Amino acid sequence: MQFSEAAVREILSRFTLSGEFVSFEPIGCGHINDTLCVTLKEQDDDMRYILQRINTHVFTKPAELMENVANVTSYLARILRENGADPARGTLTVFPTKDGKLFYRTDAGDCWRVYNYVENTYTLQAIRDPQDFQKSGEAFGNFQKLLADYPSDTLYETIPHFHDTASRFENFKKALRADAVGRAQTVQPEIDFVLQREADTHVLVDLLQKGELPLRVTHNDTKLNNILFDNDTKEGICVVDLDTVMPGLSLYDFGDSIRFGASTAAEDEPDLSKVHFSMELFRAYTRGYLGAAGDSLTATEIAYLPFSAKLMTLECGMRFLTDYLEGDGYFRISYPEHNLVRCRTQFALVAEMEAQMPQMQAETSAIAASIGKDVTE
Repeated sequence: MQFSEAAVREILSRFTLSGEFVSFEPIGCGHINDTLCVTLKEQDDDMRYILQRINTHVFTKPAELMENVANVTSYLARILRENGADPARGTLTVFPTKDGKLFYRTDAGDCWRVYNYVENTYTLQAIRDPQDFQKSGEAFGNFQKLLADYPSDTLYETIPHFHDTASRFENFKKALRADAVGRAQTVQPEIDFVLQREADTHVLVDLLQKGELPLRVTHNDTKLNNILFDNDTKEGICVVDLDTVMPGLSLYDFGDSIRFGASTAAEDEPDLSKVHFSMELFRAYTRGYLGAAGDSLTATEIAYLPFSAKLMTLECGMRFLTDYLEGDGYFRISYPEHNLVRCRTQFALVAEMEAQMPQMQAETSAIAASIGKDVTE
């Protein structure tokens, strides 16, 4: 990613920003959007902003995406202000263009947006200890609580059927039937693993259709590095990367956090003897998440938290396997078996979660009871 100073200056000139241009530099480690930190001098102060190019190959409707982001962040800012918190640190702020739009589209079709830079914060790329994971649970739990009353059905789906696991299963079966690159015969154990769990893929979507789970605002990318932590308090104060904010189930966000964070190994660890599900990390995150969001969740949502961890892990592994069967056209790979290795790590975690499900359920019930929530109600 290389941009000239002249190009950056031209893009910035389209936004409602004051001050003189000082500098810019790439930041972050995301693989989808291009992100720059720009510095402007306003009177005697240097002010920093986030200038970001939206990947319109992934997000094909940037206007809908930015409407989601602007509406949700404005809502969060109002709630934070009412609660006596600083909205400039608790959520992102979208800076409009001079003609009142939420992003600027260049003549070449590139879409750029500007956010505030939240100073005196840091991000984590890996969990150092259970306390880190508990703090991330608190941050995402608070995000869910603050948005509990937001009318989720007014949001656009930025990626349709993103966590519709039943739909993902149908995509898997389609890829299996087509066997486009002739790989099916080499991965029969992995194929059988998915086919044996077809019933699981319907559980949450069926509960939603029956009205037993509420549709909520969900983040859909609840990784540790999407939280800004305060340098002084070490608390998670701001959830970022809001491109996939859309209607969904709170269980999607919880489950994906556990899938990503409660594993003892990297997502593409080839040695499965190193891949284990950590009950300690599950307990830490659940304690943080329910401590922040518990009173805004229903008993049914809380009861299905352990299952959601298994389901989101199964879904992710199924997506890796589907991509492998189709010839690796979606996920970026570094070697031919990369997606197969990834799917195997996920399935190893699923198997361990299934073995430990009674303990996961007991831990969740105990933590819920500690905050006065009865999951049997």
